[in-house]
Amino acid sequence: MIISIIVPVYNVADYLPRCVESVLANDTRDCELILVDDGSTDGSPALCDSYAAEQPALIRVIHQANAGPGAARNTGIAAARGDWFLFADSDDRLDPRALGRLKELTRTREVDVISFQFYKESLKGESWEEWSGPLQSQSVFALREQPAFLLTQPSCWLRLWRRSLFADNALAFPNVVWYEDVRTVPKLLAKARRILNIPDHLYYYLDRPGSIMNSSQLPRNRDILPAFRDILDWFEAEKLTEAYYNELCALTVQHVLLAASVRVARIDPSSEILGELRVFTEQRFPDWRKNPYNRSLPRLKRLALRLVELRQYRLLRFLFQLKG
Repeated sequence: MIISIIVPVYNVADYLPRCVESVLANDTRDCELILVDDGSTDGSPALCDSYAAEQPALIRVIHQANAGPGAARNTGIAAARGDWFLFADSDDRLDPRALGRLKELTRTREVDVISFQFYKESLKGESWEEWSGPLQSQSVFALREQPAFLLTQPSCWLRLWRRSLFADNALAFPNVVWYEDVRTVPKLLAKARRILNIPDHLYYYLDRPGSIMNSSQLPRNRDILPAFRDILDWFEAEKLTEAYYNELCALTVQHVLLAASVRVARIDPSSEILGELRVFTEQRFPDWRKNPYNRSLPRLKRLALRLVELRQYRLLRFLFQLKG
């Protein structure tokens, strides 16, 4: 068994077929598909069972009480038989070339991670290419050789992971709803001996209003603080902070000070959460303003960061209202 495709499933009966059928459209030899029903209350459990009944040699279903996508992925990992893990969200889909291309690379490259690119797709069926980071050509490296790779999009579904990377380093996803990827992916990348980055777009991410990342639940933005406390403390315990100081600072600035502040300000520019995000960043990285990665941010993000620095949250909300 080469690749275990692990899919957390929670109340996605309307979208699950696009995910499962995209896997079936691939070369699934030496693969397995594990659907982890995370306590769904819609038609998802029955749908999972029907797929497993139709494809018993390929598809397995695990039903569990609701515990979040991180816990569902951990359940899939524990049950998986593959040497490699490919994670997919249940409303997304694989490119028909994905499994064939990735299996070929596992046979010819001695690496722990294979990172690829993705398409973003709208509910209307429109799609456009996205890049997970600045590397747009094929290359093999260790993170210490390309530390900026730590700033690539921290979605676990953007990479194929060697099984031993989890087992040998006692790494797993946290049992939380938000930020389970950002808590885990940087650690996996830091522990990988070699990483292969390829320019192939092998995944379709569905951008839909009801997804977790588009949720407007204001208090949940506080969850970014324990997530980054966990990341920074882990790098400190592993004695890796000095080696990746600029990158860890940039991660904190971009995810805590900027992205989370924008989400909060768009809902309530007077929220006390904005001060908590600012205080956390200042305490962990008092020199964040001098971080060299700030200069490479796109113009709109540099402007937004400046407004956050000046605590001009109403202007920040107005800026993103204009942007639409």
